[in-house]
Amino acid sequence: MLATYRPIFSLLCGTAFLLAASGLHGLLLPLRGQAEGFSTASLGLFGTAWAGGFVAGCYFAPRLVRKVGHVRSFGVFAASGAIIALLTGLWVDEYAWIALRAGTGFTMAGAFMIIESWLNEKATNDNRGTVFGLYMMVTYASIMGGQMIVAAGEVVSAALFMVAGIFFCASLIPTAISSAATPEPLADVKLDLRGLYNNSPVAAVGCVLVGVANGAWGTLGAVYGARVGISTAEIALMMSLVVVAGAVTQLPVGRASDRTDRRYVLAAAAFGSALFALLVFALAPRSSVAILVLTAAYGALAYTLYSIAVAHANDHASTEDFVKVSGGLLLLYGFGTMIGPLVGAFLMAQMRPESLFLATALAHLSLGGYAMLRTTRRAPVPLEDREAFKTLPSERAVTPQAGLLDPRADPEAHAASDDTIGTSEPQPQAN
Repeated sequence: MLATYRPIFSLLCGTAFLLAASGLHGLLLPLRGQAEGFSTASLGLFGTAWAGGFVAGCYFAPRLVRKVGHVRSFGVFAASGAIIALLTGLWVDEYAWIALRAGTGFTMAGAFMIIESWLNEKATNDNRGTVFGLYMMVTYASIMGGQMIVAAGEVVSAALFMVAGIFFCASLIPTAISSAATPEPLADVKLDLRGLYNNSPVAAVGCVLVGVANGAWGTLGAVYGARVGISTAEIALMMSLVVVAGAVTQLPVGRASDRTDRRYVLAAAAFGSALFALLVFALAPRSSVAILVLTAAYGALAYTLYSIAVAHANDHASTEDFVKVSGGLLLLYGFGTMIGPLVGAFLMAQMRPESLFLATALAHLSLGGYAMLRTTRRAPVPLEDREAFKTLPSERAVTPQAGLLDPRADPEAHAASDDTIGTSEPQPQAN
């Protein structure tokens, strides 16, 4: 068994270092920017730039991989991430950081597409579920670990930027010495908006709105924490708890959606997220305990929405379209994360720090209302015809390639189909 999984473990080690670097750098930038007095608009643009770079990377990285191969391409992406991390520590300028943040998003997309395709190449139908589960565990643990490192250093020094650079470089080592066979070239990513919407309007619109909310929180949550006066360690804990709480509640919420119309569960979770967000906005707590409890409760619901939306879309998609639909929804989520930080930054600049939660609440209320509206337009998929809910890795660390790792995917069917993200044939009746 150890011999079977040894190549996968080396790739997962590279993933762990890469995600730890990303988690550390992603939290460090807004905290340092806040300390340096950067404008709220610039802090929001950090998230928009990262999301834009990530989506662009999903489109253009496969071309580089086909030209120079997986190992060299991964080396380029990891080294670029290290260079950017070190540059942000040396060159403290808000406009330079916005451009560099887009570069980080691009390099992370390319690196993860390579890792995910490599893991898929080593996975078999017998162990695909195990590989997928390990990938999820590494994803959440590494993001949380990277964020918590911020609590061990000073955000106003260059030391943490150097640590992030070291982690990016360390991610090269397991991949460079891995005995895993080089996978097939990455396919070009395309986006079929009409196909995605015809397959499931709720999922298509929902992923954009979830991206708006999660993008706003993921970029500006640390800024909110700094402005309400909690310590750096508490900010790191808060940001980690939100993601981990969502990971823990994915399974029970998903199982509830297996037993009823998923749109009801999606709406309930969206309304619940909005409720906790509005509580933070209205109460404006300053106690660190109250902030941690309320934000964790918010994350426990908000970070289940994407997985439920994907599961709902896949209930209406054929097996051969599973990977394409999942990948397309991930790109729609990426577009939403470009918008969210701008909305959150605008409201925080015009009002007060808690206005960040007003931005997320507006997105979640829109999602809940739209999901309920759509329940009046079409009957749910019968329970016996649905795929069982599966938890998903954090959307911050996956690309369209990750769909091939999901146990519900049929890689052979995907390879035989076209590369367009979405359904190849519009469904006659929209959900």
